[in-house]
Amino acid sequence: MARPGASTFMTAEEYLRFDESSPLKHEFVAGEVYAMSGVTLRHNRISLNIATHLSAAAGDGPCQVFSTDVRLRADSDVYYYPDVMVVCGNVAELDIVVTEPCVVVEVTSPSTGRIDRREKLTAYRSIPSVRAYLIVDHRRRRVERHWRTDVGAAWNREEIVVDGGVMVPCLDVELSLDTIYRRVDLASIAEPDAAEYEA
Repeated sequence: MARPGASTFMTAEEYLRFDESSPLKHEFVAGEVYAMSGVTLRHNRISLNIATHLSAAAGDGPCQVFSTDVRLRADSDVYYYPDVMVVCGNVAELDIVVTEPCVVVEVTSPSTGRIDRREKLTAYRSIPSVRAYLIVDHRRRRVERHWRTDVGAAWNREEIVVDGGVMVPCLDVELSLDTIYRRVDLASIAEPDAAEYEA
């Protein structure tokens, strides 16, 4: 989701009160508050394709799938709104913050590619419960998958391009690129490539 420059400085408590009363969503990083702008229809369709497939796979089991409007606390002073999250564990319907996701998904946009691959990668990998972080490209059929076999295990990285599928832990389901990019016209995209991920 697009995130312009920081607008003000707040404590985490002030941010939560402010964001709850605001008509716009905001992310929060170490005192800086970032207003979230709208997304393209392409971005929305990709996110919805992923959330729909994962939600169907979750069924009535112990895991739940949340998308776009649910806030994640990545650290005591870091709050994001991931595009999709898989949460396996106890969450109450009136909770306003998720703290223990198993899988986090971000769909890139022209303004967030670097944030998704650097700042958010570091933040999401530091959450003890996270088993996988998927960075889904909005310009081409490409998913960058960061995963570990278990909590405390070493992180791995792979890229799935053009064809194939992405294994999603916790739900133990494969998310195919055909499913992710269903009804998405990638041929019409004429945006320049973002800087590549730095290992």
